[in-house]
Amino acid sequence: MLKIAIVILNWNGEALLEKFLPSVTAFSQEAELYVADNASTDGSIAFLKQKYPQINIIRNLSNGGYAKGYNDALPKVKADIYCLLNSDVEVTQDWLLPIIKEFQENPMAAIMQPKVLDYKSKTHFEYAGAAGGFIDKFGYPFCRGRIFNELEEDNGQYNDVKEIFWATGACLFIKQDVFQELKGFDEDYFAHQEEIDLCWRAKNKGYRVFYVGNSMVYHLGGSTLSTMNPKKTFLNFRNSLYSILKNLPPKKALPIILLRLILDALAGIAFIFQGRPKHCWAIVQAHFSFYKNFGIIYKKREKDHFTTNYYATKSIVWSYYINHVKKFNILVKD
Repeated sequence: MLKIAIVILNWNGEALLEKFLPSVTAFSQEAELYVADNASTDGSIAFLKQKYPQINIIRNLSNGGYAKGYNDALPKVKADIYCLLNSDVEVTQDWLLPIIKEFQENPMAAIMQPKVLDYKSKTHFEYAGAAGGFIDKFGYPFCRGRIFNELEEDNGQYNDVKEIFWATGACLFIKQDVFQELKGFDEDYFAHQEEIDLCWRAKNKGYRVFYVGNSMVYHLGGSTLSTMNPKKTFLNFRNSLYSILKNLPPKKALPIILLRLILDALAGIAFIFQGRPKHCWAIVQAHFSFYKNFGIIYKKREKDHFTTNYYATKSIVWSYYINHVKKFNILVKD
């Protein structure tokens, strides 16, 4: 049997741990449990020691966000497979078994995710991961089961095992040796879309990413930053530009970045019309931050190997807003 370690990153999340740990401890007998604490100042550690003495605690020295938090913690975890699980996820009975089976039977599978449904509306897919992640030519992410804010109802349409482009950071399984080979997450991302970059780098090295539909979890979402927070808009727009620059050859990346100037400007105008001017300003700041750090990120780019088949559709913006495509299986024929 593969040795699985579930590692939950926590920062001042005592209430979330109290709410969601019962399902994790009840239904994860196949794994060893860890909480990696990002220098919390609430009662998280005391709560864990009192209520869950069987859970291993790793204490990070600072709150470096999702990327640094896991980079600091995971070298202290001994396992074949890491499961990076958000603290706001409810798991289900036998959820680990299909994942373990797929890793055992598919040697090129390096990263996986389960079906992610919405904790607040359990009949529907959840924004952060749904039934697996994809991007368009311009680096905009979307999911099977979720295009922009359009969430599909789960009617069993994605009860399969499917190769995907990226797996959600809310519940991401990755082989320990692959995580080590990739040198973990890029800490310049801080949070949001670092899992897309990680999966893209893995695919550039020939590894494969899969969605396993008969493993199921429920994600609350928005516990770190809600979609209404302009900082989330800033990180999403900036970090997607980082990923393009890092993971495509310059002759492909630079024209896309120039086109992103126009597309992101249109997104900013849309935010203004929606009465959300702070989000427009966040996009402007995202571009300034990207150009400021251009040289640093450029030095990190892949130099030899690029996956040429990286996007599922040319423009998710065009498909959604012009062609009114709201469902993945209409957008992309499996």
